[in-house]
Amino acid sequence: MRFTPLIGEVSASGLGRQYLNMAGEILPAKFRFPRSAGETAAEWAASQASQWNSSKVSAVTYTPSIPPAAAATDDHVLATWLAEEAGRRLLEVREQGLAGRELKDAGDAAAHELLMTLLAEHRPGDAVLSEEGPESRADKVDRLQAERVWIVDPLDGTREFSEPPRDDWAVHVALWERGADDLTAGAVAQPTLGETFNTGRPPVVPPSTSARPRIAVSRSRPPEFVHGLAKALDAELVPMGSAGVKVLSVARDLTDAYVHAGGQYEWDSAAPVAVARAAGLFTSRIDGTPLRYNQDDVYLPDLIVCRPELAELIVAWIKENGVG
Repeated sequence: MRFTPLIGEVSASGLGRQYLNMAGEILPAKFRFPRSAGETAAEWAASQASQWNSSKVSAVTYTPSIPPAAAATDDHVLATWLAEEAGRRLLEVREQGLAGRELKDAGDAAAHELLMTLLAEHRPGDAVLSEEGPESRADKVDRLQAERVWIVDPLDGTREFSEPPRDDWAVHVALWERGADDLTAGAVAQPTLGETFNTGRPPVVPPSTSARPRIAVSRSRPPEFVHGLAKALDAELVPMGSAGVKVLSVARDLTDAYVHAGGQYEWDSAAPVAVARAAGLFTSRIDGTPLRYNQDDVYLPDLIVCRPELAELIVAWIKENGVG
């Protein structure tokens, strides 16, 4: 059921400020957001309606499949199952008749809620860092002291998800462990392809089928320096959505490298990097230093994922020319 836009605020004795939509329905407390400074009434109403409609999609009952027995002890298996379950949930959300911002919000919320529920059930002692879960100070303290931290992006490539039938969006599930001080398991599901790439059975990277190197870039905001890099390598730029899709495009021989600088967080790259490493691909920061996860500051703005034979050339060019 889709709900009509909001018309504003009302007061009720003993209830404080209330928000109504055009159907006269009072919004639940979790959706009583005040207008931001500079936000017009129409913008505020649209935002409230989107949150309300998304909540209705999220509330639809979804029964996950029974996990493989091995998931009880094998984190590779669990990561794969979690990513696939969230992917199936997202495919259902895509069929709910929403579009644009409402579809984005609904997908983010539904996949996040499902992953949080399943992780609480199957790994109750582990911490979780999710793009869609605001982290309080107490949460951060717990995460930084935890032995195991799941780093998830419930829906990577939200824009592409909201543009059916595009398939360049993904679900990311990764595990960081203190003993290794690194990622130890991960899975990236591409639901519309019916594919899940994981660290338990890493993809086998075939020899490149292209005469020229191919570099995956954002379809909406490719960094300017990549054009110079492409010229130096005589490479072709291949635009696509989702950081996970771009990383896995290297493993799938759709591209030969993904080079990014300009803003990402740990959840954007953790699972794809875990899978890429397991597949034997080169991964690093833009300056060639290691990618590190479960940090105090989860901002991780740049990375390189490429075939090993291109790594030295890419890192050397960036060190000489920079990314500014």
